[in-house]
Amino acid sequence: MKIEENMDLNAFIRDVPDFPKPGIIFKDITPLLNDPKAFACLIDIFADKYRNSGISHVCGIESRGFIIGAALALRLGIGFVPIRKAGKLPCKKIRREYSLEYGTDAIEIHADAVNRGEKVLLVDDLIATGGTALAAVELLQDIGAQVTGIAFAIELEFLKGRDRFDSSSIFSVLKY
Repeated sequence: MKIEENMDLNAFIRDVPDFPKPGIIFKDITPLLNDPKAFACLIDIFADKYRNSGISHVCGIESRGFIIGAALALRLGIGFVPIRKAGKLPCKKIRREYSLEYGTDAIEIHADAVNRGEKVLLVDDLIATGGTALAAVELLQDIGAQVTGIAFAIELEFLKGRDRFDSSSIFSVLKY
C-alpha cells in the first residue's frame, strides 16, 4: 500500500515532559505506530530510500528498532537481524558495551547473524547522542557486516549524535 507522501508525521509524535528524568522531553513514537497510515508512510519513506541499495539485512536495535526494522525488512523482502540488550540471545553472540549519560549498557548480536561482507542497514527509532548506534555499528563490524546506512525515525539534532558517524551514512525522517 503506497501512502500519500505529504503526510505530516510530526503530528504523530507525542512529547512527554520529564521522562525518563526531569528536564528531558521524550519523543514518543507510539501514536505513529498506532496509526496504520502514518506507520506505513514511515516504512514507505525508508523503503523508497533503501530499496536499491544492495542491502541483505535490516538490523534493528531493541526495542523500537525491532518494530521499524522488521516492518522495513518485510517491505524490502530481506532478512531482519535483532540487536538485543545483554542476556537475551540464546546462541553464540558478540557483545559491545557503551556509555550512557547515567552509566553503561551493553548490546549483543548472534555471531552468525550475517555473512562476512554482507551489506546491512542499521535502524532505530531515534538518535540522540549516538552512543547506542555507534555500539551497534561496531558490533556489526565485529561480525564482518558492512554497514552501508544508519536510519532513524527521529533525530534530536541539538545532541549532535550524527557527528559520531560519516554524516552521509545517516538518514532521519524527522528532525527536532
